[in-house]
Amino acid sequence: MEEQVIQFVKKYHQEHLLTYVGELSHRKKEKLFAQIANLDWSFMDYVQKEHKTNTGVIEPLGALALADIQAQQEYYRKVGIQSIKRGELALLLLAGGQGTRLGYDKPKGCFNMGITRELSIFELLLEHTMDVVRQAGTWIPLYIMTSDINYTSTVNFFEEHDYFGYNADYVTFFVQELNPVTDFQGRILMTSKYSLAMAPNGNGGWFRSMERVGLLKHIFSSNVKWINVFSVDNVLQRIADPVFLGATIDSGKMCGAKVVRKSNSEEKVGAICKENGKPHIIEYYELSEEMKNLRQADGSLAYGYGVTLNYLFPIQRLKETLEIQMPLHVVKKAVPYMDASGVLVNPTKPNAYKYETLALDLIHEMEDCLVFEIDREKEFAPVKNKMGIDSIDTARVLLKKNGYEL
Repeated sequence: MEEQVIQFVKKYHQEHLLTYVGELSHRKKEKLFAQIANLDWSFMDYVQKEHKTNTGVIEPLGALALADIQAQQEYYRKVGIQSIKRGELALLLLAGGQGTRLGYDKPKGCFNMGITRELSIFELLLEHTMDVVRQAGTWIPLYIMTSDINYTSTVNFFEEHDYFGYNADYVTFFVQELNPVTDFQGRILMTSKYSLAMAPNGNGGWFRSMERVGLLKHIFSSNVKWINVFSVDNVLQRIADPVFLGATIDSGKMCGAKVVRKSNSEEKVGAICKENGKPHIIEYYELSEEMKNLRQADGSLAYGYGVTLNYLFPIQRLKETLEIQMPLHVVKKAVPYMDASGVLVNPTKPNAYKYETLALDLIHEMEDCLVFEIDREKEFAPVKNKMGIDSIDTARVLLKKNGYEL
């Protein structure tokens, strides 16, 4: 392994990672070498190349509207339930986030939405899933992606609450992969003489993370054809929704995305659209003023469908994306690092790049997409902030409106 590590650091001009090897104990040296050897170095191939992001032709993309869904609801539900009974659906919960923005120092999913009783975000999500399990009469495999920071506390929380009534044999936890953090010159930072600075690889890296921990072998050998991917943020979302699944199957589209009509042109939510004829998600800050305010013939916003991070992806196409280098989104962050004298520095300003893949990029790898409108009053209650918009209080109001006792 030592020879392999030396080859890697030389090839990618990261020799500084071995500066203190001569001072390390055998155990610490082994830890450093293992960390370097286990890196996905294709990441550095991407980082060290110039990537021009040429935006293609952006156009609006219509949706299957609420009224049309309601007219065919029972048919779609029947198609979806039959698919679930055949074992064709698996679920993936993206639960790597901490509750920091809520003033909470534990996994976000553990946060209590209750007022007079305990009602965690995880419990709410599992309740929604149990509704479908009862309809279909079968358990649905549930994969939960955590971060390295919150893996143990998330697993413990589920065990302490008896998996909220879900069959534990159908629940699998795994840890999101990490990418190295670099300075602005592309040099990987270190946090100690034997540890690299690492950060989660973004919510688009979940399928590759599943592959690296060996979970895809079982999925590929099963009847699973679809994965419903959803985030921990939205406490009202319907998971394993048979109507959504049935509509996507019936449409013949490659994937599905749940969307809400934007409340106004300035709402800070990514909009689904087309780029060069393929489904695409454009972030709210990428929309020009003209695009934000462009109207359809009926007066509705042309780019008025906001994504909710609830998708249906086909296993076969996801398998093909493993051969594709997904775009890396570069984010400037303040990251603790060890300086040249071996002292740990905690910067107050951005000093480093984090590299992330995003779920929205997977949509662009699909040939087409069923855009499925949901009722925001019934299915969209994001919890992103302690106060204000998309906050604990706004989500609680919507939960109460939908009959939840808090």
